[in-house]
Order: sequence, then structure tokens, then C-alpha cells
Amino acid sequence: MSTLKEILTRRPVAATIRLTVPAGGARPAPPVGPALGQYRLNLMAFCKDFNARTQKYKPDTPMAVTITAFKDNTFEFTVKSPSVTWYLKKAAGIESGSSRPGHVIATTLSVRHL
Repeated sequence: MSTLKEILTRRPVAATIRLTVPAGGARPAPPVGPALGQYRLNLMAFCKDFNARTQKYKPDTPMAVTITAFKDNTFEFTVKSPSVTWYLKKAAGIESGSSRPGHVIATTLSVRHL
């Protein structure tokens, strides 16, 4: 149960935006710019913060980010780690998975690859 103080300090949420952005590669160009611009959020502040948070990852690593936009034109965001499928494709050295899952095997991985 929420306390009265928590209820009064909540900010109304305008939207929740989910994007996949390369690590260290957030720019105010598409897909980040239009997604944040329609809610009148500060693009450069997001790009600087995102790039600072993801500088420990290799460049072009796809990072999932969830942005919560508030009605007063402020935002918060959380950065999630890359997907397991991206790591598996990278370890296997392939660009995409099987065209017919369950019928055609794209590649095999051993424990040594992981």
C-alpha cells in the first residue's frame, strides 16, 4: 500500500518508450530523435546520459532502453543488457538465425564457444 507522501510526489506519466540503441551511439537522429521529440524531451541530455552509461560496452552493441516520459517534459530511463540471442549469434559468427526454425540448423555451438 502506498503512503500519502508517495502518492503526492508521483509525477504523471505521459508515455513509456522502448528503443534499441547501439551502445555509445545515441544521436538526436532517427530512431532516437523522433521518438523523444514527439514528447518534447531534451534529446541532447538523453544522448549524453545514455552514451555515458553505455561506454563500458563495445560500440554497436544493441542495448534495450526503456524511457519514461513525464508530463512536465522530464524523463527517466533504464538501460538493459544486450539480448542473449545477440550474444549467441556473435559467438556463432552468423548474422541471422535459421530461416526455418526447427527444420534447418543455422549453426552449432559448443561449450568452448561460449
